[in-house]
Amino acid sequence: MTTAVLERADELFAALAEPNRRRLLEYLGAHGVATATTLAAELPVTRQSVTQHLAVLESVDLVSSARVGRERRYSVHVEPLITAATWMNQVAAQWDTRLAAIKSLAEAL
Repeated sequence: MTTAVLERADELFAALAEPNRRRLLEYLGAHGVATATTLAAELPVTRQSVTQHLAVLESVDLVSSARVGRERRYSVHVEPLITAATWMNQVAAQWDTRLAAIKSLAEAL
């Protein structure tokens, strides 16, 4: 992976490290589209806090927003999650290969 891709992954994982942001993604994934007001009703935080969390998620392309009248509606983008999952699967496969080699060496002794 390139340095830029790894830096982007770092930003993604940092955004996902916060539990309320993961809850926002889960809610949006289950319900499709929601406003900050709707999302604030689902969490024990203020609407302002939800808006800040959404801004972080939007900065790493996990959510997008669109203005509809006076409201801003948010929805999930799954592509960054798919990219991260693909990377994690590649790393896991590399470790599986390494561990299998170590096991073979240990059993040969």
